[in-house]
Amino acid sequence: MEIVAVLECVMLVCFGLSWPISVYKSLKTRSTAGKSVAFTVAILVGYAAGIVGKIISGNITYVLILYLINFVVVCFDFVLYFVNRRRERMQTVGVAKE
Repeated sequence: MEIVAVLECVMLVCFGLSWPISVYKSLKTRSTAGKSVAFTVAILVGYAAGIVGKIISGNITYVLILYLINFVVVCFDFVLYFVNRRRERMQTVGVAKE
C-alpha cells in the first residue's frame, strides 16, 4: 500500500467523521442554526475535485470510495439544510398568522 494513499485515506476518514454528526444534528434539531451553505458548497466542490482528479489521473483505488462516501453524506446534509430552512419558514409564517 502506497503511503500517499494511506495518508489520503486518513485525511478523508478524519474529515468524513464529522459529516454524519452534522447530518444527525440536522435531523434531530430540524434547524439550520450553525449551518453555512457557502461552506458546504466549498466542501462539495473540494470532494468533487478530488473525485475528478482520481478519475482523470487513472489512479482509481479504494481512496475514491472514501471521496464518494463523503460526497454523498455532505450532499445529504446540504439537502437537509433546505428542508429545515423550509420548515423554519413555514413555522414563522404560521406564527405570523396567529
